[in-house]
Amino acid sequence: MQIKDITNILETWAPLSLQESYDNSGLLVGSYNQEISKALISLDITEDVLDEAIENQCQLIISHHPVIFGSLKRLNGANMTERIVMKAIKHDIAIYAIHTNLDNTFTGVNARICEQIGIKNPKILDIKKGLLRKLVTFCPDTLLENNKPVTHAVLEALWEAGAGHVGNYDQCCFYSDGTGTFRPLEGTHPYIGTEGSLSREKEIRLEVIFPVYLQKAILEQLFTVHPYEEVAYDIISLENELQDTGAGMIGDLEIEMDEMAFLLHLKKTMSTNCVRYSPLLNKKIKKVAVCGGSGSFLLKNAIAQGADVLVTGDFKYHQFFDAEGKIVIADIGHYESEQFTIGLIFDKVKEILPNFALLKSRVNTNPVNYI
Repeated sequence: MQIKDITNILETWAPLSLQESYDNSGLLVGSYNQEISKALISLDITEDVLDEAIENQCQLIISHHPVIFGSLKRLNGANMTERIVMKAIKHDIAIYAIHTNLDNTFTGVNARICEQIGIKNPKILDIKKGLLRKLVTFCPDTLLENNKPVTHAVLEALWEAGAGHVGNYDQCCFYSDGTGTFRPLEGTHPYIGTEGSLSREKEIRLEVIFPVYLQKAILEQLFTVHPYEEVAYDIISLENELQDTGAGMIGDLEIEMDEMAFLLHLKKTMSTNCVRYSPLLNKKIKKVAVCGGSGSFLLKNAIAQGADVLVTGDFKYHQFFDAEGKIVIADIGHYESEQFTIGLIFDKVKEILPNFALLKSRVNTNPVNYI
């Protein structure tokens, strides 16, 4: 098996185009064609995690946080990042990160937090914009050799590539009839029409929407199946929101809870030693917003959508004042909010490659300690 067999699974699930601009997800060390037989999953990559991979003869480490985040100008072992990269190369261990693209995926980090806490019917808290496009193409109103209409063959190929999904509906498309004109020039081999003569043909206009990260695959399918020598098509950027992609999640507890009872429930289900929280409001907790890692940037979204509490990590002292008596902030810690991501990635890969040797790191990489 090659590394690309694993990364294809991960990038179909959490496309790299969904990562934030500051992020560095993807294959950071190694080659996609590198042969592997075993991989280790971790939240972070420390020198102890790398040693664990070496000890267990793993050729790949899949981590949530990228080991290379800023610029890396030299490799001389001056800091931990340089030492890890140098040692990984020396031992032929590839490194892959799946970070904010997994945060922004509907079945990603925040979905696992909701599952742990017991949040029902979660939705994206801050929907990512600019991710939808529309493909418009024009097909002849004719039959192929197997008597299948050209439009059906083209649509089936586009749907197979992931186009035409709208919420909980798939195979969505709009048809309209019209007339197309064209003149095949010398040296062409037109599907219909005659070289040198102006043609006016009955055509069907097809319109389908798709997420931007599928554009390459969708166009490949279009060009493969469409019978025209020169395929006429338009791609239009849309302002519509892709409802299942973005930061954080919000949903309801099955049964509302007192504030302190919820905080104790949170401490237990999220396996944290400490919950830092803003002043309680003496009201029931029903609607819960969550964000793995650093989620203070979602406080206004949580308040606007009526959340009773925001569960996340990395709130600074003065940011707790921003609750302003409208919401309870529950800071459970960065590591604590994302620790179940290891199991999340493990389950996804095992679902598709059940016989592949996959290990969960036993190293606690949390740099914060409590007494």
